[in-house]
Amino acid sequence: MPELKRLHADHAPAVLAFELANRAYFAASVSDRGDEYFERFADRHSALLAEQEAGISAFYVLVAEDGSVLGRFNLYDIEDGTADLGYRVAQHVAGRGVATATVRELCRLAAERHGLRTLRAAASHTNVASRKVLVKAGFVPVGPADPADLGGKPGTWYQCDLEHRP
Repeated sequence: MPELKRLHADHAPAVLAFELANRAYFAASVSDRGDEYFERFADRHSALLAEQEAGISAFYVLVAEDGSVLGRFNLYDIEDGTADLGYRVAQHVAGRGVATATVRELCRLAAERHGLRTLRAAASHTNVASRKVLVKAGFVPVGPADPADLGGKPGTWYQCDLEHRP
């Protein structure tokens, strides 16, 4: 069974492999991270860990039994009981309910472990799969997202009230 784990330094090689293996797949629905992201991956990973340590964000990876990363699930801009959610799953597990189940689990952790009351997530209009995941996980549309938040694409902000989840 895959396990949702808090990001740590030892995850760096598996996260990089995940990002490289799925780069083209991700670029079809979200903006590409660019070559510099991969060239400076070690620095970026360290910066994420520092953000997490400071309590600004909480980063999670969905790890398969073989240690490979199946997905990344992030809570960022944590402030006043609210955070934004971002996630991506590997192409080979997409469409199997993995993202929905893991977003639901992260909602539980967001409330229990991080004391959050509200999560927000933006999805572009063209990212149908992500919009479906959010709705299935209990998020509701709350308004338009600025294209600047979505790599220049129009979209919608979704919100989940963690205090009133089933």
